[in-house]
Amino acid sequence: MGVEIRVEGLTKSFGRQTIFEDVTLTIPAGEISVMLGPSGTGKSVFLKHLVGLLKPNRGHIYVDGRDVCTVSEKQLYEVRKRFGVLFQDGALFGSMTLYDNVAFPLREHTKKSESDIKKIVMEKMEMVGLLGAEGKLPGEISGGMRKRAGLARALVLDPEIILFDEPDSGLDPVRVAYLNQLIVDLNAQIGATFLIVTHDINTARTVPDNIGLLFRRRLVMFGHRDELLSSDEPVVRQFLNGRRAGPIGMAEEKDAAALAAEADEGHEVPDLPPIEPQLLPTEPLIRTSMRSPHGTHAFLLKERGEAAPHGNVRAKAKPRAGAAR
Repeated sequence: MGVEIRVEGLTKSFGRQTIFEDVTLTIPAGEISVMLGPSGTGKSVFLKHLVGLLKPNRGHIYVDGRDVCTVSEKQLYEVRKRFGVLFQDGALFGSMTLYDNVAFPLREHTKKSESDIKKIVMEKMEMVGLLGAEGKLPGEISGGMRKRAGLARALVLDPEIILFDEPDSGLDPVRVAYLNQLIVDLNAQIGATFLIVTHDINTARTVPDNIGLLFRRRLVMFGHRDELLSSDEPVVRQFLNGRRAGPIGMAEEKDAAALAAEADEGHEVPDLPPIEPQLLPTEPLIRTSMRSPHGTHAFLLKERGEAAPHGNVRAKAKPRAGAAR
């Protein structure tokens, strides 16, 4: 099961450049959260702070009550084992097969036998739909398959928190849709806390329970998806609508003159699009952390005359044909 991440007053600068300041939020345990923001606003830097790869100038990060920013190196090593990370390009070792890539954390951080390692690796590869591809090299497979291999590797230590750094980068819309479904299904199966950094608006609209947005060195908003998707905050509306008119410019922000010119031209604020239903896990999986009324397949269970189980169900979904190649 997932654990809560509590961030208090996080501030980071590189020299004279402030990346973000006074970021405060709580990422709920077991839920899927998304962090949005224009390029260069520090989203990936924020992820690196969560696992202790970077130290803040000020602030605290509590993972299940333990402050990542002040623990000893030995304690930080233990905290990091609670995380799994999917990097932008999968970060696979090019000279190693997918099997050996996925097995690498087990060989490095555990004393398990090769027979136990094989059982775990094959289980995780089945979860991401890669059974049969374990003997291939990263250069022999598609970008979508490399992402899924990286995700299998992130799962092998049974993490309580999984960080996704732009998992949709470099993928076409169809593969992004398959990957989004896989993320939702995995959350239903393992119940871990998921945090996704992305620029994909459709992902932000349909996948997460919670959404945050970084802009101008601050956290503009973080909250339940309905709050962000119905927000009147100008930068939130502009980003989620993908419009030119608004505070975000080609650089991180527009200057006052550009904003005044837009106001003089009388740009109308576009209506908010309707809130799309949240993506459901593949039946019979159930995400009990989903707070939307349709989120637990309760209506399907009712139709079949079945009682909704308690806790996250670990039943495996049937593999989808042609998943995310």
